[in-house]
Amino acid sequence: MRKFFYIRVSSYDQSIERQLISAKELGIPEEYIFVEKASGKDFKRPEYQLMKRMFRKGDLLYLQSLDRLGRNKQMILEEWRELTKEKQIDISVLDMPLLDTASYKQLDGLETLISDLILQLLSYMAEDERKRINSRQREGVEAAKQKGV
Repeated sequence: MRKFFYIRVSSYDQSIERQLISAKELGIPEEYIFVEKASGKDFKRPEYQLMKRMFRKGDLLYLQSLDRLGRNKQMILEEWRELTKEKQIDISVLDMPLLDTASYKQLDGLETLISDLILQLLSYMAEDERKRINSRQREGVEAAKQKGV
């Protein structure tokens, strides 16, 4: 089993350091750490696609948080299913220990049900958080406009 770590930041002023430290603490070889400065709006990200082509059955992908994979609930669900069902890799989301597909394997048939339920809930929460952030940003811009800034 090979271990991969995917690091994504949305803008050039965000730091990759926290995610990089996590990858190194997990002992991920440098050639299996993929770093991207790109939006999470879709999966057309060069480093992500390169990493995905490298996956083999039984590999393990680490993510710092679910929103590093993407920001749209439906897209995250589809990608998760492709990775875990078609590519047959495990995924571990570090800030959401419940999202560790390897930990459910011993449940003999229930692993898919449990993993899917948890993923549905957490991806909803990630998308909802994104909507709240956008709403707060719009409110801030509107308040600044009203003040003449």
